Amino acid sequence: MAFEDLLEDPVIQKYLHELVGPTGMPVAAAPPDGEVTDEELAEELDLELNDVRRALFILYENDLASYRRLRDEDSGWLTYLWTFEYENIPENLQEEMYRLHDALRKRQEYERNHEFYLCEICSIRFEFGEAMDFGFECPECGSPLDSMDNGRLVTAMDERIDALAEELNVDADA
Repeated sequence: MAFEDLLEDPVIQKYLHELVGPTGMPVAAAPPDGEVTDEELAEELDLELNDVRRALFILYENDLASYRRLRDEDSGWLTYLWTFEYENIPENLQEEMYRLHDALRKRQEYERNHEFYLCEICSIRFEFGEAMDFGFECPECGSPLDSMDNGRLVTAMDERIDALAEELNVDADA
């Protein structure tokens, strides 16, 4: 899939935005063909060099960019030539979905195995042991803590886990 096709996908745009943030998005959204220096990108995109470097290193850490170093024989300065590797994006997104699936399953188990109490005034949630330690009174405002039904949250997690499992083609209980 070509860079242009990938960058038109709203999911991929959101993924890149989450990685590099708004200041790095111009760098992520404008991958050049071939190698480019950070200085060339900064000048071309009219951005601060530090913002460009930050975005490039984030892309590098996520296997979406690579670089090679050249040392100037006269000055000894290093020049980094960057190449964008967006063909790794689909695999990265799939890994993120597996991590989300696992995290949701763990959180769901936690929600099912604990009893919670809520301060209606402060909207602070406590596990049973914490609530008991505080005498079932909110330590912030002194209001009584009420037993909390988290069934809707567990149900929503069930639905999201099932949807992710179906998309990943894995057993929802795996």
